[in-house]
Amino acid sequence: MPETPQPNPTTEVGASPLLEGGAGGAGAPAEAKRHVPGWHIHRRLYDWVLSLAHHRHATTALFLLSFAESSFFPIPPDVLQIALTAERRERAWWYAGVSTVASVLGGVAGYLIGMLAWEGLAPFFFDHVPGFTHEHFDYVQGKYEAYAFLTILAAAFTPIPYKVFTITAGVFGLPIWVLVLGSVLGRAGRFYLVAAIMWKFGPPAKRFVEKYFNLLTLAFMALVVVAVVVLKMTSGHGESATPAPAVGVEGS
Repeated sequence: MPETPQPNPTTEVGASPLLEGGAGGAGAPAEAKRHVPGWHIHRRLYDWVLSLAHHRHATTALFLLSFAESSFFPIPPDVLQIALTAERRERAWWYAGVSTVASVLGGVAGYLIGMLAWEGLAPFFFDHVPGFTHEHFDYVQGKYEAYAFLTILAAAFTPIPYKVFTITAGVFGLPIWVLVLGSVLGRAGRFYLVAAIMWKFGPPAKRFVEKYFNLLTLAFMALVVVAVVVLKMTSGHGESATPAPAVGVEGS
């Protein structure tokens, strides 16, 4: 009886369409994708995250990756979510939900890291870092709090490092409900948008999402910011154009 050929895991990952348009580039030879120099740490992490799509506990891996990325891990969960959805298109919404819940919980963990770590680190910064004064810190904190919700929303939705803002929110003592609300809207918007594109167009959309998704999210947030500014200016103009009745009475 002829022996059934066993699949080569390395070849499968290297030749898999999941890597098209990824870190190795579309159409890159499988051999080039398999041999990555040891000092290319980010690329090796990227390939490792992709390999999790073939693991039997891939959904758990997606949850843990989404959680960790919100505070310290450098590879965004979109990478694994796209790979999983490309192979299991009918579960697109489930993967988006897993990514959203885990990412928001990870954001809360980042908040706690910032809050607890700052209590121990603050004296060093104030006492030994030139220019790091209580006045400057309070000034930056005030600016951050003035636009806290929009800042968290933008960081959660766009490729801006979300983890930086979850930790900073804890450092500045931002109300945690602002972090959670901004994170839920931003993370859900991002992950469900990925799910919608992959569900609608399937694996052929994978390369497009990987190449242009970050630009699309940045453009969308730019439109949101412009809309907020225009509404604020319009509202302020309307208020200033309205005469005060009391002035007319006094002058008559």
